[in-house]
Order: sequence, then C-alpha cells, then structure tokens
Amino acid sequence: MKRLKFGPGLRREAFTFAESYLPLNHGSYGAFPKAVRVAVRELQDEVEARSDPVIRFKLKKLVRESREALARLLGTAPEEVVLVPNATTAINTVLRNLQFAQEDIICYFNTAYGATEKSILYTCETTPASYQRIDVVFPLEDAALVSQFKEAVGYAKSQGHRVRLAVFDTVVTFPGARLPWELLTEACRELGVLSLVDGAHGAGHIDLMHLGQCSPDFFTSNLYKWLYTPRPSALLYVPSRNHHFIRSTLPTSHGFKPLDSSAENVPSQDAFGKLFEWVATIDQTPYCVVPDAIRFRSSACGGEAAIRDYCFTLARAGGTLMADNFGTEVMDNGTRTMSACCFTMVRLPLEFPPVQSSSASDDSSDGSIPALRLERGPVIARWITQKLMEDYDTWIPAQFYNGSAWIRVSAQIYLGIDDFAKAAVMLLELCERVKAGEANEEKA
Repeated sequence: MKRLKFGPGLRREAFTFAESYLPLNHGSYGAFPKAVRVAVRELQDEVEARSDPVIRFKLKKLVRESREALARLLGTAPEEVVLVPNATTAINTVLRNLQFAQEDIICYFNTAYGATEKSILYTCETTPASYQRIDVVFPLEDAALVSQFKEAVGYAKSQGHRVRLAVFDTVVTFPGARLPWELLTEACRELGVLSLVDGAHGAGHIDLMHLGQCSPDFFTSNLYKWLYTPRPSALLYVPSRNHHFIRSTLPTSHGFKPLDSSAENVPSQDAFGKLFEWVATIDQTPYCVVPDAIRFRSSACGGEAAIRDYCFTLARAGGTLMADNFGTEVMDNGTRTMSACCFTMVRLPLEFPPVQSSSASDDSSDGSIPALRLERGPVIARWITQKLMEDYDTWIPAQFYNGSAWIRVSAQIYLGIDDFAKAAVMLLELCERVKAGEANEEKA
C-alpha cells in the first residue's frame, strides 16, 4: 500500500465524500477509507452468500483478531477488550451491571456527553444511587480540573456519601477539549472511586498505548469516529480485576450465566470475551475490519503518530487562522493541553451583551441593527449550524457557551489549511446575516 500525501486531495483519492461536500465535522460520525469499504463489503457479501458458516464461525475468528489488534494499539491484553456498537452502549453496560447502595454517588462533569449524562440520570432513577454534577468552565488548567474533582469527592464524603463511580472524558464533545483523563484516573484510584472513562473521542484520536498502564476501571472508545472503521463499532476495555462486575451485556444475551446455574459457572478461558461474543443478531462486519483500518493507518498514513501530528498541527493552525480572520480567539488553557487533540474551538465574532431590562427587544425603533440578545444565543448558534448545511454543504457544530457563540472544527488527514480558510469565509458571511437580523425568525 503506497504512502499517501495528507491534504484535501485525499477526499477523492482515499475517501468517498461527495465532490461538493466539505467534511469539517469528522468528530461526529467519522469516515472510513475506500480500502476499508472494500474489505467490509466483501465480508458482507460473504455473509449473504453463506450466512450460517460465516456468521457462526468466520466472524467469531475475525472478531478475535480485531480484539488482538486493538490490544496491541492500547497496550492491554486481548482478553480485556471487547467490541460493542458504540460508546453509549458501553457506558450503559457498565452502569447497568454495577450494584449501587443508598449512600452511593455517581460523579461527573457538566461537560459530559448528553447521552452519557442521561444514562447516569436514568441509573439514579432506577437504583438507590444519586448523582453529583461538577460544574466547570473552560478554559481550565488540568491541575485545577483535578483539584475540583478531588474537592467534590471530599465534599460528598463529608456529607456521609460514598462516591462509587466517576465518569469523565478523554476529549470532551463540546467544547472540543482534551481532558487529563490519566490524572483523573489516578485521582480515582487514590480516593477509592471506580473510574469510567468515556473515550468516545479516543482510539485513533489521541495516544492510548498506555491504557493498560493507566488501567482505569472501565474505558470505552468509539472506533468509527477516529480509527477509520465503519459504523457501528466501539471497544469496551475492562481490566481483568474487574471482570466480575460485568455479568451481562446490553441487551442480555447468550453469554449471561445466572447465579443459580452453578454447573455452568466453571471459569473458562476468555470468559469476558465469550460474554460479548454473540449479543443478539447485528451486523458484526464493522467489528471484523478493525485490522484493515489499522493497516491502512500504518501502511498508507505512516502510523498513528504521523496522523496525530498532522491533525493536531492542522487543528491549531486552522483555529488560529479562523480566529485571526474573526478578530476573536481560540479556546485553550495556558499550558495548551486542552488543544492537544484534533479539535479546535473558535469564538465567533458575535457580541451578546447582557439583557438590561425585561423590556429589551430584538426590534430597534430607529432602524439600526439591534443588539444580539443573550437569551437568543443558543437559537442563533443552532441557526448557524443549520445554514452551514443548507447553504454551504458543510457541517460545523456551533453552540452558545459561557456567553459567546463558539464553533468546533475537526482536523483530519483529508483536510488542509485552505479548508479552514473557506470555513472562515462562510462563517463570516453567516455572522453578518445574523447581525442583519436574519436569524431573528428562528424559534427557540
């Protein structure tokens, strides 16, 4: 496989994007290259040609090979890694398996992914556990974040609670910022708290070769987002010491062994893997082409470090370019650890002064352009994202955060600095349309 040159040319050479589409949001659904598409479709054809032997025997062997490939990428044992459809499924699998007592608390940050937070809230509705949300505002230094976490755990203990589980990200979805998940994992260990790391933006995005060494209690990562595998595909890592916690998959399926079936509870080799071997009937072919994706990344892209270096550098350079064009700023902390990822967060050139009185209105009696109302910020951000798709054939997540409108742009090997320049032009045009009042008709 020939070594590819990173940049916009790859969108046609190695991927299958529409000619007019500008893919600036890799972080949501990912993308997989033509080489992986060929592999997965060939395997799907095999399934349709001879379903029983392929599904019953071949796919099991291929899934095992994928687990071994992932273990090499993560620095773990293959027996500690299983495949699941997505990180949300993995998060729910852990939450539904843990036993909670009346004094137990699940601790998480306000930046948790929406589905993750709702999974925690549902768990607290259906078990004796309660939750504690730690509110943080970015930018923030790693040490301050860890300190806030430790203070929250200490406060819970002082109130007679036990923080049973802490849930935190590797890279936050929005704002797109890297968290010190390794330091938080270590803090959990010191404080006697189980750690569940939501690494949805993990494999293929940041270096995880030390995962086995860091050894969080539970870790999940989507594969389809950044590792170039088809959807759905994700991993769940549980170190051997914690396998006893995970008794059932989600949904419960053939691998489950009831407590009263003592005759069947004889320990078997790779019992954790067998539990997840057959979880209902789904298309497992995306799981099976993980080695093909890793091979593409190694042979055609030069390896994980080369991909990270290009994407991290492009994200920072692209973010700076956009901020300079806007006359605004990139979100980062002083030590620049937040931006050590494939995302860049840029503030849009829109000002939202606080509402002065309850009579404030979007209308201006003298015909001048009205000030943007603070409470309209989320609506305007949503309008911008929607118009990017409708009018420019691209998608950039925009959200109203801490009093300002911010965008999150994903860097990837099929993008170049000119793509960020194009995005800046689009966004400046939209901001002028907002200032002219075009977004005023958008309903909250």
